[in-house]
Amino acid sequence: MTSHRLRGLSLTLPLIAFLGVTFVAPLVAMFTRSIHEPLVADALPQTLALLQEWDGQSTPDEELFQSLAMEGLALHRDRSLGAVATRINRLESGMRSTIVGTFRKLNRLPVTDLHGISQQLPGDSEQILNQQDDGTHLLEDYWKAAMIDAKQDWSEPASWLAIRRAGERFTFRHYLNALDLDRDETGTIVAQPPERRIYLVLLWRTLVVSVFITMICLLLGYPVAYLIANAPPHRSTLFLMLVLVPFWTSLLVRTTSWIVLLQTHGVINDLLTTVGLISDDGRIAMIYNMTGTMVAMVHVLLPFMILPLYSVMSTIPPLHLQAAESLGASPLQAFLRVYWPQSLPGVAAGSLLVFILSIGYYITPALVGGRTGQLISNLIAYHMQQSLNWGLAAALSVILLVCVAVLYIVYSRLVGVERMRLG
Repeated sequence: MTSHRLRGLSLTLPLIAFLGVTFVAPLVAMFTRSIHEPLVADALPQTLALLQEWDGQSTPDEELFQSLAMEGLALHRDRSLGAVATRINRLESGMRSTIVGTFRKLNRLPVTDLHGISQQLPGDSEQILNQQDDGTHLLEDYWKAAMIDAKQDWSEPASWLAIRRAGERFTFRHYLNALDLDRDETGTIVAQPPERRIYLVLLWRTLVVSVFITMICLLLGYPVAYLIANAPPHRSTLFLMLVLVPFWTSLLVRTTSWIVLLQTHGVINDLLTTVGLISDDGRIAMIYNMTGTMVAMVHVLLPFMILPLYSVMSTIPPLHLQAAESLGASPLQAFLRVYWPQSLPGVAAGSLLVFILSIGYYITPALVGGRTGQLISNLIAYHMQQSLNWGLAAALSVILLVCVAVLYIVYSRLVGVERMRLG
């Protein structure tokens, strides 16, 4: 390799390092988080080893109950039982209260030997762990009876199956959940019950809403960009400033201002009521639904369509249209056959920019969307910030990223990404 090539490569190293830290590393971490969940496996290694030999249908034997009791009491002592119980609860509803309640009782449980002598142990679970080493002999099936007596759920195979599934270090269950699928007791992939199918509905809604917002922005932004590109210089500057005003205003302020305008007793409904277009009882619900989401998002994203269109249209000479009309073309024919093809690079750039931005929006839908105006990004944010189910949030993010990549490839084949131009 010549010195010139080495020098050129060294100049690109900072850029490569920047892309690796800010782009590649987060993507790798997101994918890893979606399939790797070692918490339960690290917390209950002996129990999980015994569960691999269990038939999965009958109530486990005393050895398995004792193993879970020992490891669970150690977790209770270390105050880490709650996190493990939460992971298992995601696979079997109610398991958190079952696990936490059981080991709270076991920590105060007296141990009885074969001669019927009871000894009340203090709360330190280390003494329970050392009972057999101290010569105390437990009654047959002691832990099995104690745990079932504490919570009847321990007699059900479903509780133990949930622990076994939660103990998988590498799993694709988050992806199944994100696609509204699950595994039954035999391991077969089946659809979730109808009342739990929410992710595919939200994903489809997000894609459809993003397409509609892109189309609306194109319909509204194209004539505005044409007007700015063909206006006199002093007017063009004024129009551009008006388009850029939203960038100088906080996104939160822009979004919440629509609440004032669109709410049932807001400015728009009051105006329509005053002029007699609607009655006071017939006020239109324009907020906390999909209408509010689309209106607010179009307002926020419209400049991202106008600016690429304007930058391309400003390079198209007006003489092209005049020449087409002088050759006998009607104004519509001149536009469709001369002007529109030349503006396609701006259309492609603006449409792609608005579509990708709208897919990832979650602040605006969260503020003005209500229950029916939420998008998949709102659910990702919920799992990241509230439910703390980072594995599912990562799986949803990966699926959304794959959908965007597929649509980008299709868009490139139909329109041609190489034709995009920002100016």
